[in-house]
Amino acid sequence: MSAFLGELIGTMILIVFGGGVVAGSNLKKTFSNNSGWIVITIAWGLAVTMGVFAVGSISGAHLNPAVTIALAITGDFAWNQVPEYIIAQMLGAFIGAVIVYLHYLPHWKATDDKGAKLGVFATGPAIPHTFSNLLGELIGTFMLVLGLLFIGATTFTDGLNPMAVGLLIVVIGMSLGGTTGYAINPARDLGPRIAHALLPIVGKGDSNWKYAWIPVVGPVLGGGLAAVFYQYFYKGTISSYFWPVVIVSIVILGFAFFATKSNNSIKMKNAA
Repeated sequence: MSAFLGELIGTMILIVFGGGVVAGSNLKKTFSNNSGWIVITIAWGLAVTMGVFAVGSISGAHLNPAVTIALAITGDFAWNQVPEYIIAQMLGAFIGAVIVYLHYLPHWKATDDKGAKLGVFATGPAIPHTFSNLLGELIGTFMLVLGLLFIGATTFTDGLNPMAVGLLIVVIGMSLGGTTGYAINPARDLGPRIAHALLPIVGKGDSNWKYAWIPVVGPVLGGGLAAVFYQYFYKGTISSYFWPVVIVSIVILGFAFFATKSNNSIKMKNAA
């Protein structure tokens, strides 16, 4: 099996199990309806574990463009393979979302809540706030990539890496995921969001494209910052990517901060 196919299948497994547990909790007339956040976070962790077990020996099981880019920054992955991996991850996420849609086919009609349907496919903020939503995705992915680098650097977890990575996903979801739904993975959000837009889901609403850039940009920034942070503080080297990553992150966060401030001012004037 090629690395491309490995990433595609691994990401598909991730979404089938991860999106599947959200569907079971969100959609009406399932036996698992309203199973709650704890069940969802544990299942997402197990979904990652299964994906890593499935294709770890074939592609390295990145399953996440933010991870792929971060590993390229640290020098552990070739830049010329990055586009191939990201395309495979996006396709795998899209296919996984289609499988979830088909599995729960009669339950879409039984569910009136448009937001609950979208939530099966893509993330959204508990409180819309551009700056904090972007920062939340950045922090969550920073902790993810930093954790992955820690796990990869120790021999203690040899053979148990997929389980350790799954537990990392669980703790991120439980501790940091309640604000944005913790995409922490551009493919996990964008691929299924595209599926939501294209599939003939009964009674669906819009795909919330105005928010869609946050779970793409936030994770890429967070992963990049984790990579250069790890190299500097744990390897004692300053990467050539250090300042570009830091400066771009500050500029984009600054843009989000002032955009949020401007939007809040407009809302206050309209309310007055």
